[in-house]
Amino acid sequence: MPRAGLSRDAVVALTVELLDADPHAPITLAAVASRAGVAVPSLYKHVRSLDELRDAVAVVGVTRLADAVADAVAGASGRAAFRAAGRAIRAEARAHPGLYLASQPAPGREASAELLAAGERAVALLAGVVRREGLLAAREVDAVRIARAAVHGFVLLEAAGGFGLPDDVDASFDRLLDVVWAGFAELG
Repeated sequence: MPRAGLSRDAVVALTVELLDADPHAPITLAAVASRAGVAVPSLYKHVRSLDELRDAVAVVGVTRLADAVADAVAGASGRAAFRAAGRAIRAEARAHPGLYLASQPAPGREASAELLAAGERAVALLAGVVRREGLLAAREVDAVRIARAAVHGFVLLEAAGGFGLPDDVDASFDRLLDVVWAGFAELG
């Protein structure tokens, strides 16, 4: 029986639900159609292609990450803001690992204006957090990339069970953030 009320937003929400249910499953129109209780061709009334669906899902993920960072850093500055941003990204990635992974590729030429805008907002938020006295404006992109790479690498290793030693993983994450923050001085 076809699902009543199916819309583009509903198709995207169903896809996000699928990613939450199985973070490692690929996004497919067949899986989304099955979840919606419709045939695959019915989805084309709401999304033109799998690429468009992936783009829309990435918008959701990037927006959630940016919102989490914005909320976490409100009223904070310096190292405290950087720690709060890193923790917010990690928390969002842990809560929604499939959506987090679906949001990671940088938007390409085929990305929607909505995804490009969401990505620009997320980068601008992180750029605002990594700014510090002595950091050259020309090195801001490097600082954002370093921060993303450090947090993303930690999140991926943690998700894969890569931290088997009994030491406190949260404390290690905070130390990672402190080391990265201190390293930004080298970019000055």
